[in-house]
Amino acid sequence: MRGKTHILLILAVLVYESGSSQKTDSSRSTKDTSTLKGKLADTTKAKPPIKKYDPGRASLYSAIVPGLGQIYNKKYWKLPLVYAGLGIPVYTFIYNRTWYNKTRYALAVVANNSSGNADSLAAVDPKLLVFVQIGDATDLIKYRNEFRQDEDYSVLVFLLFYALQIVDATVDAHLKEFNVTDDLSLQLKPAAVPSSGVSLGLALDFHKAKPKTLFDNR
Repeated sequence: MRGKTHILLILAVLVYESGSSQKTDSSRSTKDTSTLKGKLADTTKAKPPIKKYDPGRASLYSAIVPGLGQIYNKKYWKLPLVYAGLGIPVYTFIYNRTWYNKTRYALAVVANNSSGNADSLAAVDPKLLVFVQIGDATDLIKYRNEFRQDEDYSVLVFLLFYALQIVDATVDAHLKEFNVTDDLSLQLKPAAVPSSGVSLGLALDFHKAKPKTLFDNR
């Protein structure tokens, strides 16, 4: 009788343990399935779109309105440089153009022998009046040519800065898309040179990022 009782107890314990192990396995599989679904959801989640900068658009904007390409690239700190580089040649052009016209008029007064005409002398700039009164056409021609030459230089400088700000906007838009990650590394490594012993060298390493796995077996 006792032997049968012991056998029944052993069978009951085995049935209980098998049932509990099945429940544990089912709960683990459910947990693993939910974890897998969560990780898959994270990997498939749509990432926010990265704003791309079009170099052609930046060039067009800068060509239409100087500095607009820098605004498009969000390089606002370059605007004072752009407008200073363009504003100074404009100012020098206006200044030299004004004095070119004044010296040309004074030279015309001397060439027409109108230095005795009060109305003609009144239109001459006071700084050039002495040259008109003495009939010094040589100095007036020299000043006129210098102002004309400086006027031409100011136009060239303006065009140069105008082109530079277009190039700057285009290059900035290209560099916006330039990806600098940890995959690019510069290391200082010792190197053995047979003829001169040990030396130091720079190693530029381009390595690809390792693919991430959903589960880590370690």
